[in-house]
Amino acid sequence: MQIEKKRAYLLVWLLGVWLFTACGYKPSSSFIGTMFSDSVYVEVEVDRVEPENAPFLKDEMNRLVYHRFKGHIVPKEMAKSQIYLSYRGSTFTPLSYEDGYITRYRANIQVDFTMITLQGKISKRIVSTVETDIPESSLASTTLHTQAIREGLAKALDEFMAYVSAKSARLKHEKQ
Repeated sequence: MQIEKKRAYLLVWLLGVWLFTACGYKPSSSFIGTMFSDSVYVEVEVDRVEPENAPFLKDEMNRLVYHRFKGHIVPKEMAKSQIYLSYRGSTFTPLSYEDGYITRYRANIQVDFTMITLQGKISKRIVSTVETDIPESSLASTTLHTQAIREGLAKALDEFMAYVSAKSARLKHEKQ
């Protein structure tokens, strides 16, 4: 009886693997690789109002280049692909109050992306939204604002990579 269960699990697992490989499933990072070369230059425009976010944005973009499509960050002269990011600021909208204090707000973070690749130039403005709570009479609201901005920047980077992946898949499909 126990051996039959193991065989059934093995059969289900093999069927699942077969379905993923037979239907042509590929992770999105494989499509990004067709758009980029492995040498990438990343430049972040520093915002005068909130300059502390530039290093975070650059580090996150570098992390995505390394992990998503196994690229290497190189100087501009050596790069075959280039990514330019510009943080365009954030707006905070209160969503709820309690005893005159804001207890929940929405942060909208704007980032402009320009990417120069082997296939041409792509530009995209992404506005990411983060909703977060603030403890009543919080003394650390500045830290919470910075945290919300960084979470929004990370979401914007992920959205940009998804956009590039979809565009790459479409270009690959059109060539076939």
